[in-house]
Amino acid sequence: LFNIKSSAALIYDEFMHNADSRTENWLLMSSPVPQTIIIIAYIYFVTSLGPRIMENRKAFDLKGILIVYNFSVVALSFYMIYEFVMSGWGTGYSFRCDLVDYSDSPQGIRMAATCWLYYMSKFIEMLDTIFFVLRKKNSQVTFLHVYHHSIMPFTWWFGVRFSAGGMGTFHALLNCVVHVTMYTYYGLTALGPNYQKYLWWKKY
Repeated sequence: LFNIKSSAALIYDEFMHNADSRTENWLLMSSPVPQTIIIIAYIYFVTSLGPRIMENRKAFDLKGILIVYNFSVVALSFYMIYEFVMSGWGTGYSFRCDLVDYSDSPQGIRMAATCWLYYMSKFIEMLDTIFFVLRKKNSQVTFLHVYHHSIMPFTWWFGVRFSAGGMGTFHALLNCVVHVTMYTYYGLTALGPNYQKYLWWKKY
């Protein structure tokens, strides 16, 4: 057993030797263990603990919180779009297999920081599911929904730790664009019936 642990530690150390040293001391970046604990706790709460706690309770009215939350995510998504564009996609990337800039240049650090912010936003978006549970909308807590919110931060830890930049960030940029539309819709929906006229694009 000791030999197995030693071998595993050796493999891990060798693996981490190739990590991006620039992001090593950033929040949640030193090891994948803290984020794994958060993700496991999230899955446990939204699939088991949360529904059991809410089983004999009245659903929470979170209208005000949902309005602030959804439009805050819209604002954050706009900011990340701007940063992705200014740190690469609008200032030098060619859209043809652009490589990661591992230097300490302002541009390279800015892109790495944007990747880290995008990674952190995935934990914020876990609130989507938590709000479903607190509002007793359990039918919306599907396998695909939980899987998506769990796998995104997990995979992006490796992205930020090993390849914070380059072509791999394009889907993050697109995801932010989608989220501007999606969370704007959620925000307008949370505002109530008086704002339904602004949701004419729902049919599309």
